[in-house]
Amino acid sequence: MINTTLFVIEYTLHGVPKSFIIRHEKMDNAEAWHWASCDAGVGRIGRFVREKVKKTSMPQAQKFGIENVTWRPTR
Repeated sequence: MINTTLFVIEYTLHGVPKSFIIRHEKMDNAEAWHWASCDAGVGRIGRFVREKVKKTSMPQAQKFGIENVTWRPTR
């Protein structure tokens, strides 16, 4: 975790705005959708650092009411 950055992820869950801060090495849209789904209780977080977990995709997340996922680095 030496090269990690803090990111703000914002999304809506059934029309209700949500946001959280996550420390991660890199962030892109696919990662943001996955972590938003985890925050909403839909996605899965691995137990171990090296455990390979299938990431939740945008279409899967949208089926559970997650929309408008945006992310940005903190200042």
